[in-house]
Amino acid sequence: MNFELTDEQRMLADALARFVSEQYPFDTRQRHASSSDGFDRAMWRRFGELGAIGALFLPEHGGFGGAGDDIAVVFEHLGRGLVVEPFLGALVAGRAIALGGNETQRAWLGGLIDGETVATFAFGEPNSRYELARVSTSAARANDGWRLNGEKAVVLCGEAADGFVVSARTSGAVDDEQGISLFWVPRETPGLALRGYPLIDGGRGAELLLREVALPADALLGPLDGGFALLETAAGFGLLALCAEALGAMETAFAATLDYLRTRRQFGVPIGSFQALQHRMADLAIDLEQARSAVINAAAALDTRRLVRERALSAAKYTIGQVGTRLSREAVQLHGGIGMTWELPLAHYAKRLVMIDHELGDEDHHLQRYIALGIDAAQASRQDATA
Repeated sequence: MNFELTDEQRMLADALARFVSEQYPFDTRQRHASSSDGFDRAMWRRFGELGAIGALFLPEHGGFGGAGDDIAVVFEHLGRGLVVEPFLGALVAGRAIALGGNETQRAWLGGLIDGETVATFAFGEPNSRYELARVSTSAARANDGWRLNGEKAVVLCGEAADGFVVSARTSGAVDDEQGISLFWVPRETPGLALRGYPLIDGGRGAELLLREVALPADALLGPLDGGFALLETAAGFGLLALCAEALGAMETAFAATLDYLRTRRQFGVPIGSFQALQHRMADLAIDLEQARSAVINAAAALDTRRLVRERALSAAKYTIGQVGTRLSREAVQLHGGIGMTWELPLAHYAKRLVMIDHELGDEDHHLQRYIALGIDAAQASRQDATA
């Protein structure tokens, strides 16, 4: 496995690092996060001009990257700045459109990559509990098109989105993988309603209500009844992105805590000279390296066969969940009382790390998924051996 970035990826990383550091200070982030959209559209366009969105997509889809390392580089630097612009929705919805969309649907990718439009995904439901296959939203044939009914929960940047990739059931039981189809739903579609709210880690989410939403026949994204594979693949890009974002946030929180221990004095000496605190920071440094290794492994496995890919992604999400929660707790505690204050950026990094654990499946979900995928891999290996 090659752990080194290409020259192009290093250039992108340097450009993003400078841009976030110089153009995205913490007070700017807070202003964007508390706005009516939950982000800033002008800043979204600037990210498009910088090439940060295009790096998430393959050249044949209008981008200039799209590999696992490209995604990890972009989101790691976004995590360092706690960027709230709608990168995750653009990645997941955009890759679903790129892989399964028709010519009309793929026409949306140009505006998305340029930062002119906003797209997001609507997979989760009030009772889905992180299970992508648990879909009760229904899609039925109606005249020459489709009629959608149901509800989607915690749709990121839903109020500001120009379109949604929506999962709906076209056949089968509520938790069957077979029978799921994906649809592209433009914002102006009649019957679509949104109820927005602020998220505790910044930005906004929304509940998406679908009441007799009429769509044309070509709104179908990917194969009829066979959309789960596309859904799982698109969500996999999101899992890698979240893990890389968490890594960037953890690195920043760790560096801030280390700097505080070196400058805060007690009994006439820096508190970082106390051996007990040194041991705690050493443990966090080891955890951080473990998390980085998990992200690198997931990025490398993104283009491999399904079981290898999905196990690496679940392993990374589990690791990030554990390490992120522990590091955020330790960083706040080592800062003492000021670690809890709204004015200190560290508290917001801690919030974001906790919430990343719950996006697209928490650590418990992915531990169980990793075990189940391991059983599937073992069974497949035995079948190959006896064939």
